[in-house]
Amino acid sequence: MTSQSPHVDHELVQAAADVARTRCRGDNHTMASAARARDGRILTAVNAYHFTGGPCAELVLIGAAAAQGVYELDTVVAVGDRDRGVVPPCGRCRQVMLDYFPALKVIVGEGDRMRTVPITDLLPESYVWADHRLDAEQG
Repeated sequence: MTSQSPHVDHELVQAAADVARTRCRGDNHTMASAARARDGRILTAVNAYHFTGGPCAELVLIGAAAAQGVYELDTVVAVGDRDRGVVPPCGRCRQVMLDYFPALKVIVGEGDRMRTVPITDLLPESYVWADHRLDAEQG
């Protein structure tokens, strides 16, 4: 069951698109992401592609947010370079975002089909890492 929201944070999409257009150069940086922190700030990042499997823009964003003292993200979006528009997160990013931010919302779709969905809708019946940690059972 999808619990999508009609509200799309267009300012967030524009921030990611601006970074994709101005900072993504060549094959090393092809995706940009933007997130709205719970305090309203917008944070941005780009991927670090490498043939060994560099991190996606969403994962770089999580680290960049932590480096700035932001540990609560509300909404995230990824945008491709060369005007590819909004790109849904890959499976690894979906799992990581769910584990870090179980209440996170993700902007997906394009054009008039753009929508905001809970991360749990993108990873139904998911493995929740925190539910299976041994130290959680001992605490």
